[in-house]
Amino acid sequence: MNICVFCSSSNAIPELYFEAARELGQAIGESSHAIVYGGATVGLMNTVAEAARKAGAHSIGIIPEAIHNKRLSSPRDHEQIITPNMRDRKYLMRKRSDAFIALPGGFGTLEEILEVITLKQLQYHQKPIVFINTNGFFNSLFEQFEKAYLESFSKEDYKSTYFIAANSAEAIHYIQNYKHIELTTKWFDVPGPSRI
Repeated sequence: MNICVFCSSSNAIPELYFEAARELGQAIGESSHAIVYGGATVGLMNTVAEAARKAGAHSIGIIPEAIHNKRLSSPRDHEQIITPNMRDRKYLMRKRSDAFIALPGGFGTLEEILEVITLKQLQYHQKPIVFINTNGFFNSLFEQFEKAYLESFSKEDYKSTYFIAANSAEAIHYIQNYKHIELTTKWFDVPGPSRI
């Protein structure tokens, strides 16, 4: 199984996040899965991929040309794919992956994981999606989700589109035992168009 990991490219974050990334990479490799990731030699991206390869995982790094040209792409990936832009990078990451995991990250990580949730909500795919909530990093995001459910911006049964894991062991267990839940339509019942 190809597991896509979305995560930070920052080297300035606390060490506990790097420890969680190493743990996830090792779990992916020891479970005989492959890793799909952003292909860079910085931040949690580099850490999770290095740990996965060390544990025997095949690594697929997908990186846009602009970042590759900054000499930030990893030379150690089994497969390196250079895309012309971010849009194509994200498309290929989704296409090459059977499951998605978000480790803590910034705006790019949030965009990527929210996009795969949105696409699942719209029934473009049925793949498992997991947040690893290291150090409660995503708690404020989950509070925002709850507000969206409470005020009917989103249906509460769409909580089934993702899983919140405390650690990598929970994340891998969920993915390996994943069973798709058929979703209702995204839209609430609404009045028809006005005839006035």
